Amino acid sequence: MMNDHAHSPFSGAPAAAPLYASHRKIHPKAVKGRFRRLKWWLTAVFLVLYLVLPWVRWDRGAGLPDQAVLFDLEAQRFYLFAAELWPQQVYIMTGIMILAAVGLFLATAIAGRVWCGFACPQTVWTDLFVWAEALTEGDRGARIRLDKGPRDGAYIAKKAAKHALWLAISAVTGVTALLYFTDAFGFVADAAAFAASPLVLGWMAFMTVSTYLMAGFMREQMCLYVCPWPRIQAAMLDDDSLVVTYQGWRGEGRAPLRKDQNHAERRAMGLGDCIDCGACVHVCPTGIDIRDGLQMDCISCGLCADACDDVMTRIGQPTGLIRFDTQAAQAVKAERRAETPAVPTRIVRPRTIVYALLLIISGGLTTMGLVLRPTADVAVLRDRAPLFVTLSDGRIQNSYTVKLSNMTPQPQTFRLTVAGVPGAAVTVAGGGEDAAPTLTAGPDRVETARIHVRAAAGLPASTPLTVTLTDTATGRVHSAGTVFLSP
Repeated sequence: MMNDHAHSPFSGAPAAAPLYASHRKIHPKAVKGRFRRLKWWLTAVFLVLYLVLPWVRWDRGAGLPDQAVLFDLEAQRFYLFAAELWPQQVYIMTGIMILAAVGLFLATAIAGRVWCGFACPQTVWTDLFVWAEALTEGDRGARIRLDKGPRDGAYIAKKAAKHALWLAISAVTGVTALLYFTDAFGFVADAAAFAASPLVLGWMAFMTVSTYLMAGFMREQMCLYVCPWPRIQAAMLDDDSLVVTYQGWRGEGRAPLRKDQNHAERRAMGLGDCIDCGACVHVCPTGIDIRDGLQMDCISCGLCADACDDVMTRIGQPTGLIRFDTQAAQAVKAERRAETPAVPTRIVRPRTIVYALLLIISGGLTTMGLVLRPTADVAVLRDRAPLFVTLSDGRIQNSYTVKLSNMTPQPQTFRLTVAGVPGAAVTVAGGGEDAAPTLTAGPDRVETARIHVRAAAGLPASTPLTVTLTDTATGRVHSAGTVFLSP
């Protein structure tokens, strides 16, 4: 019986690799450098924004929520500071999502997966969890020894402290995520009185568990197997995109540096600047070796560049063996076998121009939609039972339900008229046949009114009818179409 490492009897080549490979736990090593500092600063900014935004207040007037950012699913409103979005304005949210997507395309075309390496929530929270792990268990070497060591009291105490810290961070994350969908101060009051609903507690628990699992255990697996972006990014990159690169022309061949060996002796032996220390691999959050070339798994965080620069400084060699560079520039440098003269980066090129134009167009359309969004909306539903009524004077009456949405924080009054049916008269249920009856809608409310439209007999079986509401203060017109049915 052949084992897993048996060779093919036809070619002598190794048999195909198994379909499943067990997970290799990655222990990222702490590193210092400019990219690590930038990541910490951005992590701090994003975390502060995430934690603080639900508590920021924004005065919208009496009867309206004063939370600056609130996605009120129950009331079907999205509040973003001064903007209030109704379900009818979903096109604005669509425009925002298109802006985000095109912005990501542009950023990737210019500088690779910088979003993944510096701003993605998975990266931000993973960095936070790795920091908590290092705080309780030590740096990379100490964590590896702890995992391989005995399961004694020290092991249990360190693991318990780590998971307690992870759970605390996850709980804060879960509660904060909930606060974007409900009033923050109201939730605190309900929680203090043990009056939070099961739905609220379930959502909070879901976000807590998700954060704990994704940032604590799945980490790079989310980037490698769950997120679709690594598969898509290849279409956005070209030879002029800034990506993390290893300058093989300078670093190969690799060999450890002996204490009695200087740089000139290494060059004479055909060796490069890379001393094969593995520092770039040890700090990588996805566990790849950037010296193998550009890879789908690289998230462009630049930590390997920080680690390599530190090693190069300590052995007295120029930094930049691993750096952000373009493939085009690397090809020129490899041909020259030198860093100088510098190869300029082509940021302005056809694909970046196209992405920038798409960004401007989608941004302009979204801004226009936000500025010119309607202040009211009207919907008309015709009664189906009965379809029409013949009055005692011979006229035909159709009844309708008018739903009037006032999308402003002030009350509005509208003049009601109809058009399309010759000689039609309109009345509001409970009122007389006014020439132009009025409807009033309270601030940020949906009002419902029942109206009757009457016309002389002899009309076609179905006649188009337009119901128009005119704002008495601004003159803005809002219309909805329906039909008038006759015998």
